[in-house]
Amino acid sequence: MTSTSGPPKAHQHLQLDDLPQHARERLEGMKKHHFFTSDLSVNEFLLVKEAGFAPLGLVMGSSIYHIGVQQIRAGVAEELTMLTQAMYSARELAMVRMEEEADALGADGVVAVRLTLNVHAWGANVVEFLAIGTAVKSEKPGEWRNHEGRPFTSDLSGQDFWTLLNAGYRPVGFVMGNCVYYVGQSPSGQPTENKELAGITQALYDARELAMERMQVEAEAAQANGIVGVIIDENNHTWGPSILEFSAVGTAVVPVREDHHIERPSLVLTVGD
Repeated sequence: MTSTSGPPKAHQHLQLDDLPQHARERLEGMKKHHFFTSDLSVNEFLLVKEAGFAPLGLVMGSSIYHIGVQQIRAGVAEELTMLTQAMYSARELAMVRMEEEADALGADGVVAVRLTLNVHAWGANVVEFLAIGTAVKSEKPGEWRNHEGRPFTSDLSGQDFWTLLNAGYRPVGFVMGNCVYYVGQSPSGQPTENKELAGITQALYDARELAMERMQVEAEAAQANGIVGVIIDENNHTWGPSILEFSAVGTAVVPVREDHHIERPSLVLTVGD
């Protein structure tokens, strides 16, 4: 297997001045008038409130990034490190800007984070990453920010967030890892027998492992005990079928008490009229 050599965790500690003027005005208005917005559904909103957190506002971050061109060695399956770094940096910029908006609201964290990729019409190698979530603040005493003093981030739903807290854990951060890999060309002609394509199998295996390992490194750097809600995604974006990006994301968590127990849900049967 390939060792973990790739883009390190490097938070871009932006200043609020980096945010657009209209974003600063919107955040200041919400703080002044105690007015919030949220992309949570009604049920999710009520569960977050029941967990002891008040929504402060919808926060977001964006990064439009030009992805450079990297030379491919024909027939050699390997990671395209320049593309890996570009995709990672674009995601990171969007996430950090979302965190900055949450910090400006005085939030303890951001829940229900969604990180999406959009390909616009500016060119095949231009992508936008957009991070959106609901900034929340605890209504109970306690320290909820991460070890760097920044708001925690989590992609868990309101229901999963409520369950996590009631089970004696708390989120410390949305963690991610990625790997852009050239998997090589498939054998020419149509195989006539059943057999494993060992080279392509190994290439995809290596790429997934690198993404998973890098996500785990982020969680360890955040001083987490584990990761929940992991999603591994595969996409070729605009590069063609032989170049794939694997991304792994999840929520890093730590225990807040030793008793990890929640009430067993009751069975409800609906009886027709």
